[in-house]
Amino acid sequence: MSKLNLYKTHIMKKVLLSVAAVAILALGAQEAKAQSPQRAAIGVVFDGTAGDLWGVQYKQSMGGANNGQAQIMFDDNVVAVGADYQYARPFSGAKGLGWYAGVGAQLSFIDAGDNQTWVALRPQLGLEFKIPAAPIGFHADWKPDWRLNHGNDFDASTFSFGIKYTLR
Repeated sequence: MSKLNLYKTHIMKKVLLSVAAVAILALGAQEAKAQSPQRAAIGVVFDGTAGDLWGVQYKQSMGGANNGQAQIMFDDNVVAVGADYQYARPFSGAKGLGWYAGVGAQLSFIDAGDNQTWVALRPQLGLEFKIPAAPIGFHADWKPDWRLNHGNDFDASTFSFGIKYTLR
């Protein structure tokens, strides 16, 4: 098989995985909506870790100021899966604007000839804005990457940002 065909096959796999992830998250969101009056959102995310990761993110309120978040992201030869806990609070007097702090874990599957799996902790500090009159929200955060294996590296220069559709 030629390099071009291999590349096309690789891209097609990523597209199909993305579509499947969105479908699974959307179905899960509808199920969660039926069981709980808590807020949930689904959207796209860009993460500056290990290149330029992009993907799908789902956020679910766990009551009070507690949120859970999951994401699956892709880049050339990388698939990353992560889950985060966030403590979120609104800014007084700024409707729709809030801050959050949290920590999460991320697995990055890297296929660059030697097939590595990186395990990382991801502390985070960020801002989130939900448009008060629309079901759309934006976030931007500082999200350092502390890799626990393959060299135990800490990268404080990473960030993420995204846009989400609020499901309820």
